[in-house]
Amino acid sequence: MAAFVQRAGGGEIVLRKATYIVGRQSPTPGSNSGYAFEPGNILEFVGLRGPLIIRGSGATLKCAPGLRYGTFSPVTGRPTRNALPYTRGGELATPYRAMIRVENCSGTIDISDLELDGNLQSLWIGGEYGDVGHQIPAVGIHLGNNRGRERLARINSHHHALDGVIIDGLDADGADGLLDQVACEHNGRQGCSVVGGRNYRFQRCRFNFTGKSGIHSPPGAGLDIEAEAGKAVRDLSFADCEFVGNTGAGMVADSGNSAGVDFTRCKFVGTTNWSAWPSKPGFRFTECTFVGAVVRAFASENPRDATQFTRCIFTDDPALAPGGRVYGGDGAVPMIDLGGSYMAGKNVAFRDCRFIMVAGGKLPWGVGSIYENVTMVQASKAPAYPRGIFRGRNTIRGPVDLYSSRIEGSLLVNGRAVTH
Repeated sequence: MAAFVQRAGGGEIVLRKATYIVGRQSPTPGSNSGYAFEPGNILEFVGLRGPLIIRGSGATLKCAPGLRYGTFSPVTGRPTRNALPYTRGGELATPYRAMIRVENCSGTIDISDLELDGNLQSLWIGGEYGDVGHQIPAVGIHLGNNRGRERLARINSHHHALDGVIIDGLDADGADGLLDQVACEHNGRQGCSVVGGRNYRFQRCRFNFTGKSGIHSPPGAGLDIEAEAGKAVRDLSFADCEFVGNTGAGMVADSGNSAGVDFTRCKFVGTTNWSAWPSKPGFRFTECTFVGAVVRAFASENPRDATQFTRCIFTDDPALAPGGRVYGGDGAVPMIDLGGSYMAGKNVAFRDCRFIMVAGGKLPWGVGSIYENVTMVQASKAPAYPRGIFRGRNTIRGPVDLYSSRIEGSLLVNGRAVTH
């Protein structure tokens, strides 16, 4: 079917509401591909000039059980174990590179109403490969260098050994991508990786529980924004999305030429790691909720580049986290870690935000950040250090040290006005 559409240069695929068992591998000892067990293609489309429409109709593509993933001996077929980093070819195995791969196409791409089940718990897991973990393809959907409009809607991409979705778009004006109600949960390395492209909108998406289903490869994030191969990532927006309970950070942006990302009404919950790690320019959070500690907000002499939080809530409330576990809820790390130097938090701004620590969590730690019309409450008796520039009307209740802070508005600390 895929080969027919490929030859036609595009087309429409309508699946039945059924479960399709997919994935296969063939022994290929001595192959130049680097695989000891070569994966077959499933739905793969490259260079289409016309539109590609895949209507899932509620269908499920499910990986066949018992297939190999990792490194294996091409002679015995048994798992191998190599010291990392390990990048030699000849031992790789995976059941598929991507269940759906669309690359270098110029027409509209529309994929909807589909479940992609990597069946991770039923794979035969071999040795690790790459720098850390299992850095071997096994992805739900891979979009690469497409020039037409891309739309993914009502897709559940879960239990893949690598990522639920990889977006490797073009850094070009006029790009237009939409992911609506896309769930990427229980995958091995990332819920979603954005490694290139601009103008992608995400709405009502879920990026949860990465690395919690038998295999974990770093970064282990719900969402990883990491421009690669000389590309840039720009102008992403996320509305009503959630990033919950991942082995790594809920959202991480720490490398590559990435900037300009907006989050609105999103939920970040860190249970075993940071809820968010926004260490790139131009990240904006509006009306978002953070349960668990946040780290590495981007500081800058230019306020437009520094991370901005507006009408956000930060809390350690265990009732809002799966299993009642909150990263930083025991006070081991502050709920906002801005670093101990003035430049570490320079121009990072919290406007009309609330910091509500009801368990053992501690209020922000920093020096150079801006707090404007904020409320801070800490139940723990451990000292906290939310130092910075206070503007507007601010209230703090709890044991705090504000040494070197600058008060430019009003500030009440435990019922007493502080002026300097």
